[in-house]
Amino acid sequence: MAPLEAVAETDEVAPVAAVLHDQDATMADSTVGRHMDRRAADLLTDAKFTAWAQTLTEVIADRVFLTLRLREWTLLRTIALGEPWTTEELTGATDWFQHMAAATRIAPSPEALRLLAECGRTRRVRNAASQQLRRRDQPI
Repeated sequence: MAPLEAVAETDEVAPVAAVLHDQDATMADSTVGRHMDRRAADLLTDAKFTAWAQTLTEVIADRVFLTLRLREWTLLRTIALGEPWTTEELTGATDWFQHMAAATRIAPSPEALRLLAECGRTRRVRNAASQQLRRRDQPI
């Protein structure tokens, strides 16, 4: 079987399911999680993201970590597209999500950055969000 990096988007269900059947559940979750992170980052603002996420949801349904990670990628997409989100979603998200939203240019919502700069769970998140806000305010 080809590594998940080499699997085409349209052919990923069977290989992902096969990896998840590995006896080492931790290794399987880690492998599929890395694959999801790569694919989600590539598709984040693409119209194909929604169909991809729905398909993958069925494959990972019984995996708590993977389900949470996909839900957080979907929230990051929501913010990146300027769609509605709630304070509770952002402040209740994992450290991983808060850092992704604060430190990358994926989700440039000034409101989200302000909230994370003030209420981010870690100093790292608060600093990253503050830096992003300062960069946004600087003329190019």
